[in-house]
Amino acid sequence: MVHENINQSDALEEENKRLRNAIAELSILNDIATTISSTQPVDQIVDLIVKKCVTHLNVEQGVVMLLNEEDKDKPLHTMIREQQSSSDLLPYRFDAQLTGWMLKNQSPLLVNKLKEDERFKDLIEATTPIESLLSVPLSIKSKMIGVLSVFNKRTEENFTPGDQKLLSIIASQSAQIIENARLLEEERNLRTMQEEMRLAKITQENLLPKELPYLKGYQISVKTLSAKEVGGDYYDFIQIDNNHFAFCLGDVTGKGMSAAMLMANMQAALRSQVLNGCSCTDSLANSNNLLCVSTEPTKFVTLFLGILNSDTNEICFSNAGHDPPFHFTKSGLTILKTGGMLLGAFPDSQYEQEKIIMEPGDLLIIFSDGITDAMNSENQEFGEKKLKDIISDYKSADPELIIDKIISATRAHTGDIPQFDDMTLLIIKREFE
Repeated sequence: MVHENINQSDALEEENKRLRNAIAELSILNDIATTISSTQPVDQIVDLIVKKCVTHLNVEQGVVMLLNEEDKDKPLHTMIREQQSSSDLLPYRFDAQLTGWMLKNQSPLLVNKLKEDERFKDLIEATTPIESLLSVPLSIKSKMIGVLSVFNKRTEENFTPGDQKLLSIIASQSAQIIENARLLEEERNLRTMQEEMRLAKITQENLLPKELPYLKGYQISVKTLSAKEVGGDYYDFIQIDNNHFAFCLGDVTGKGMSAAMLMANMQAALRSQVLNGCSCTDSLANSNNLLCVSTEPTKFVTLFLGILNSDTNEICFSNAGHDPPFHFTKSGLTILKTGGMLLGAFPDSQYEQEKIIMEPGDLLIIFSDGITDAMNSENQEFGEKKLKDIISDYKSADPELIIDKIISATRAHTGDIPQFDDMTLLIIKREFE
């Protein structure tokens, strides 16, 4: 009779334990269902899930890693890692081989004695603090988007099939919410980027000249084709006085708003120098120092600056790291290299200047590297030779026609290959008297 009562008591205790576990499982599932939604940030959702798993399964640490298919070298990236507050252990690194196992098998992994497991005994460092682990895939319609893992029970107990079942249910319940939240974040980021691009485009349009300047005895034409909605090529015309006219063409690093803001800084710096009567060399040197203190070290500008004296038809120029322009004359071609370093990279850089005379019929062609670097399907650049040949063939034409011929030639060269860099051409031609 006593033995029978003991058996009944043990059975009752076992049933009570099962019921308590079931209630606890329902509680954690209910917590997750009621406290997370796809509208929350992904990291907040994942953080809550991991904390619930660490607490309920009574483990030392838990981690969620999300799959990034674009990263071939490291496709799984740790999103959230959580450990019990009483634990003074360093975060466990989910070994690359274990990650590889999950990616290959995409099924639950339960290991209670990791160092003795035949699948991993040659791969795990002897000093690893991971004794046991339970890992399940986060999947949507058989497609794995990540991994949910917990490490080391804080009691003497092993991970059980019941633990695996619970973690799998949590993963199944959470995967779609995490993926929806990721998609919402991508959509928000896209909208933010589109708004930034819209504002950057407006900023750039306000910076570039609205119309071509009139200069007696000269024809001027300019055209820019951005590889993206907002490009990095910059040009400007500055009327200094009745006899002096400045012009420039440059290329700023980056795209979007960062390029537009750098362009604005460049314009403000250069205009202030030129309008104060500074020479080409001083204008570039002072603008360089202003950019060095007002922009990031990784942001810089290449720029060709010229100042035309309409009385003498002299152009004083200085080239700050830009592709050297071409000066076509009746006697030949001159490459305008004189200058110095690009702007915004090295403080206190010094620049040299030189003068050329614009005789009747002379052409000055300034261009960005998007022209000469344009690639075709065989990875061949358009190159300076083709550019020179086209200009030579049409040097008697108006600047606008020359630009159209150059653009047409680059497009014929690249064919179906998308334009990868901005293309800008600025041509100044002295008319025959």
